[in-house]
Amino acid sequence: MFDYVTKIKQFFRKIVSKFARFLNNKFGEKVTPNLITYIGLVMHIPIAYFIASGSLIVASIFLIVFGLFDTLDGELARLQKKDSVPGMFLDASTDRFKEVILYAGIIYYAGANHYSAIYLVFVLVALGSSLSVSYVKAKGEAAISTLQKKFSHQELNRFFSSGMLSYEVRMTLLVIGLLFNIIMPVVILIAVFSSYTVLTRLNDIMDYLKKS
Repeated sequence: MFDYVTKIKQFFRKIVSKFARFLNNKFGEKVTPNLITYIGLVMHIPIAYFIASGSLIVASIFLIVFGLFDTLDGELARLQKKDSVPGMFLDASTDRFKEVILYAGIIYYAGANHYSAIYLVFVLVALGSSLSVSYVKAKGEAAISTLQKKFSHQELNRFFSSGMLSYEVRMTLLVIGLLFNIIMPVVILIAVFSSYTVLTRLNDIMDYLKKS
């Protein structure tokens, strides 16, 4: 399954790369990577609204479009030679808040459609474990940076990316869940495998630190 996800990501990355070149040629640096990042964040609010109101297909379409902004800001940064640690920090931080916004919509949808309390618990676990996947990785990177070794931010970012449910995969699963009206089963899937991903990364980090 995840091989297909990778191929899909590569396909869309090519499209986004062409669109980034178009934006850069048309508007120059008037359209900055940070502007794209903020637009992507803000547009997750109407996506959450569509989820909450039960317009799941519309929500999935918007999530696909504005989910691609995660790639677009990076492509623009490379074209404009604006790759920076602050930009990477902003991108990673807004990604976490996007998940909070989306799950707020999902929990409202679950409550409005009279799902049992156990489903609400799974929504909470899915959100918490999804945030923890990135939190554990970030804390691992911070711990490594205190060692007497010099790593660039890009090198640190590549550490501890193990596990099945990275951010991109989680978003892909949410799109599938919304598109085929199976959002609650998908939430359960995310809750289980994101928790497993957290434990996998935690174990990898502990092993690395013990050996360092």
